[in-house]
Amino acid sequence: MKVAHVVDSVSRNAGGVFFSVNSLAHALSRRGIDVSVHGLRDGSSEADAPAWAPLSLRIHDPMGPRGLGFSPSLTKALLAGEDDLLHVHGAWQAQSHSVNVWHRRTRRPYLISLHGMLDPWALSRSRGKKWLAALAYERTHLRQAACLHALCGPERDSIRSYGLKQPVCLIPNGVDLPETDAAILNGGKGNEPRHLLFLGRLHPKKGLVNALRAWARVMARAESGAWRFVIAGWDQGGHGEELKSLCRELGLSFSVVPEGQAALSSIESRKGSVMFHGPAFGEAKEALLRRADAFILPSFSEGLPMAVLEAWAHALPVLMTDFCNLPEGFAAGAAQRIGTDVETIAEGLNELFEGSATDQRAMGARGRRLVEERFTWPRVAAEMEEVYRWLVGGGSKPGCVS
Repeated sequence: MKVAHVVDSVSRNAGGVFFSVNSLAHALSRRGIDVSVHGLRDGSSEADAPAWAPLSLRIHDPMGPRGLGFSPSLTKALLAGEDDLLHVHGAWQAQSHSVNVWHRRTRRPYLISLHGMLDPWALSRSRGKKWLAALAYERTHLRQAACLHALCGPERDSIRSYGLKQPVCLIPNGVDLPETDAAILNGGKGNEPRHLLFLGRLHPKKGLVNALRAWARVMARAESGAWRFVIAGWDQGGHGEELKSLCRELGLSFSVVPEGQAALSSIESRKGSVMFHGPAFGEAKEALLRRADAFILPSFSEGLPMAVLEAWAHALPVLMTDFCNLPEGFAAGAAQRIGTDVETIAEGLNELFEGSATDQRAMGARGRRLVEERFTWPRVAAEMEEVYRWLVGGGSKPGCVS
């Protein structure tokens, strides 16, 4: 079977979508599916292209504004291909037009993974632009899909609330498991502070403004002084500078790890109750996860966050909101529920700080077991392949499809 994945960006600029699509594509290829990937060029496409090897990768030049995503080259390449199925990632980009043309010409099916883009919070952003996109091409694109992919139950509900009636497959993201010894909670040594880690793009929807306000509130407590808030991620739209300005306003001391100095020795030498690490990929990200004592995601909106799965894979206790769409974590005792407001985030932080290291390690261990049982890439790829074969060849509907 030949399947082409169509994404807006094939670089890390796409955030968690880059990592999830890249890992899924490789996992599907290991199952014998002939996988190719198409994406639009941006400033980091060439730098991140090696991450897709040995898959076939095509990078297309957009015509007009990059944010619109229209590419005649993409349309031509899809029509020239002999793919049995397209797997499209995301919405609201003019790449949807290319997929519409391919479907009209070939009459072959395509699947769309929405990655949270029909969630209420996401729909409320740039409402006018999305209305125009829906009128021009997106409504047709969504309605003609043979199947829609939801990462979690709430996303499936959002798809139905948008008025889409076709089949929806419910398949989560996956994560690569580190070796068990590498996932053990490390913690600080001696007088080193313990680390509460945030890992992801610096964007208003991640809830870091209220998290910092809550952090400032709990820092007044003596037992909180042994902790440091490590904020690691790439700055989107200048939000990182806004967060640093907020630290100054709140009287929070902070440090910044210069680019290229992400070694743990450099991190440990930094002072302040907040540390801005900058982007963390590969070994740098692994080092942060292994060094962390707990993880937080105070987000207003997520599809299904890879960062939480990675934290659990490293046996970290997690503080997260309901909008992270991982109720399994609360049910399993692998996560502590916080809200998006300052008050409930502060309550969650106080509970974390006052808890014992034994309890925190037990919560992290439950997260690790949850990932092992439900969120590994081989399991996710097997479910996705079952959906592919059903869309292409018919037969019995897979159990994950409603």
